[in-house]
Amino acid sequence: MGRIAYVNGRFVPHAQAAVHIEDRGYQLADAVYEVWALFDGKMADAEGHFARLERSLGELRIPMPMSRRALTLVLRETVRRNRLREGLVYLQVSRGVAPRDHAFPVCGAPPAVVITCKAVDRAAADAKAAKGCAVVTTPENRWGRCDIKTVGLLPNVLAKQAARERGAVEAWFVDDLGLVTEGASSNAWILDADGVLRTRDTNANILRGVTRRTLMDVIAAAGLKVEERAFTPEEARQAREAFITGAGSLVTPITSIDGKPVGDGAVGPVAMRLRSLYIERAKATAV
Repeated sequence: MGRIAYVNGRFVPHAQAAVHIEDRGYQLADAVYEVWALFDGKMADAEGHFARLERSLGELRIPMPMSRRALTLVLRETVRRNRLREGLVYLQVSRGVAPRDHAFPVCGAPPAVVITCKAVDRAAADAKAAKGCAVVTTPENRWGRCDIKTVGLLPNVLAKQAARERGAVEAWFVDDLGLVTEGASSNAWILDADGVLRTRDTNANILRGVTRRTLMDVIAAAGLKVEERAFTPEEARQAREAFITGAGSLVTPITSIDGKPVGDGAVGPVAMRLRSLYIERAKATAV
């Protein structure tokens, strides 16, 4: 059975899925998206992702395309039709189809909805995390509303490509003050020399990561100390551990930054423990 996509009210073969040439998401990046990790066919951190979706749509004045209940049913049905147990489900909502104009369409076009999903090899991902990964740094050059999860990701694309070309899995943006903001598709964390977990606060120009938020609860339950406090790349290299979080990466240890080791260059026990605890919680609360 081939992959199935949902496009504007219809389930279609993935290879035949298409949007209108004047869809504003395609032409103007006038759209938002969300990604849920799937465990045993269920969506992890569902409430957090729905809440962020509604916030992003509200900030751009795009109406919800359907009720949260209806959208949940469509997401689940897409997963079911793809017979997927472990993976990711992707949702994109654009302002809709209208004659190209920068201003909002006067006609009030209905939002356009696309849902796709793909499998993830959890065993391979766990093995990769256990070995640790590399990141590189890049100057912050994104727009000032990274709190909205829009599809306008060209700076992220270029940063991620630069990382791949340098043998890294992720790029960390560094602002004009020399402080790490976040990754191209993840939030950035360290365990500093004092044993404190640190990540950038959401008053900065970063995405309010849902996995990040859930991990905060996991950290509190584990009795560890966490601070929403910025750090420099050099502080990250001098830290005991570093890691990234996201729906795709979950909790993934980082062992080098710009080719230089983090701490002693080995995968740290705290990051791996947090990965295990996060997955345990995600599976227990997935819907």
